[in-house]
Amino acid sequence: MLVVHEVDNVDSWLSSPTRREVFGPFGITTRTFVDRERPNWVGLVVETPSLELFQDVMESTGTVSAMRRGGVRVETLHVLIEG
Repeated sequence: MLVVHEVDNVDSWLSSPTRREVFGPFGITTRTFVDRERPNWVGLVVETPSLELFQDVMESTGTVSAMRRGGVRVETLHVLIEG
């Protein structure tokens, strides 16, 4: 799947270990991308064992808090599922 969203600081977001800390224990991996045309817009290609697992992880209070601490503007989060 593809996840896009805005962040407060791209360099800080890119160097943050939070993605591995939150997703790694569940076998979820990510690859990061940066939109060169729109500062502060980033994306992730997410590989997950199941959509349900990803949704459960994303809906947890801990994940939302971790995203906010990492500078993710949670209200801009958009998830695209492979067709």
